[in-house]
Amino acid sequence: MKRLLIVLTVLAFLSTGCSSAKSDARPQIVVTTNILGDVVRNLVGEQAEVVVLMKPNADPHSFEISAQEARLLHDAPLVVSNGLGLEEGLQHNLDESIAAGAAQFVAGDVIDVLAYAGDEGRTGADDPHFWTDPARMIDVVDALEPVLTATVGLPEGPIADNVSSYRDQLVALDAEMTEKFAAISTERRALVTNHHVFGYLADRFDFRVVGTIIPSGTTLAAPSAADLRELTSAIHGSGVRTIFAESSQPDRLAQVLASEAGLDIEVRELFTESLTEPGGGADTYLTMMRVNTDRIAQGLTR
Repeated sequence: MKRLLIVLTVLAFLSTGCSSAKSDARPQIVVTTNILGDVVRNLVGEQAEVVVLMKPNADPHSFEISAQEARLLHDAPLVVSNGLGLEEGLQHNLDESIAAGAAQFVAGDVIDVLAYAGDEGRTGADDPHFWTDPARMIDVVDALEPVLTATVGLPEGPIADNVSSYRDQLVALDAEMTEKFAAISTERRALVTNHHVFGYLADRFDFRVVGTIIPSGTTLAAPSAADLRELTSAIHGSGVRTIFAESSQPDRLAQVLASEAGLDIEVRELFTESLTEPGGGADTYLTMMRVNTDRIAQGLTR
C-alpha cells in the first residue's frame, strides 16, 4: 500500500508538472536575434509566445545555442531569422530546421539588399545589417504580418492592430532620424566603425563610410597592420573626429586607432548588433536606434 501511494504521488506530481509546463497553449515563434525578437514581440503581443535565441549583449555573428534550443527550431510553427549570412554560428541549426520542414521567415529575403562596398575579399557580398535603416525594418514588418496570420494562425484583427501601431512608431523613428541627421553638414557625414555595420544607414541618410577597423562584414575577422595604416590615412584625409565602437565588441582597437591617428579623435560606443538587458541603455529596437542617432549626431558635430 505504501509503495502504491508513493507511485500515485509521483505520477500526480509529474502530471501536475507536465500540465504546468504546457499550460501556455499559445503558438511558439522562435526568433534568432534579439533585435528581431523585440520586433516580433511587438507584432504578436499576447497572441503567441516568442522565444529569442540570442541573449542580450551577444554577437550575432558568433553566438551559439544549446541542444534544447536547437530542438525548438524543429518544433516551432515559425522560425524568424535575419539571414544574409548574419547568424554564422547558427547556420547549421537553421539548415537542419529547414530540412525538418519548419516554416521559415527570413527577413533578408523581403528587403532591398545592399552589397558590402570596399570590403576586401567580400565586395559584392550581401550586407545583413539592414536594421540600421528603419525604412527597411518597415518592409520586414509588412512582410511578416501575413505570415503570422496565415502560417501561424494568429487572429487577423489583433495582429493588424499591432502591426499598424508598430509601423507608425517606425515611421516616427525614421522621421526623427532624418531630422537629427539633417543638422550634420555634408563634410561631417563620415563614419568610422569597428566593422561594416552602417551600410544601410549610410544609404538611407546619405553618410559616407570612410572605413572600418575590422575590414569585414563580420566581427570574426581581424585587421592587419596595413589595414590600420590605410584607415589612419583615410581618417586624416576625411577629417573624422569620432570613431564608433559597437557595444558587443571591445573598443580597444578603436582606442588604439584613435591614438595612432594623432588627431583629436573621440571613441563613442553604439548599440548596433544587439539589444541590452532591460535598463542597459538599448533594451528595445526603437530605443537602440534613438540612442545611436543621438550619439552619431553628437559625435559628428562636436
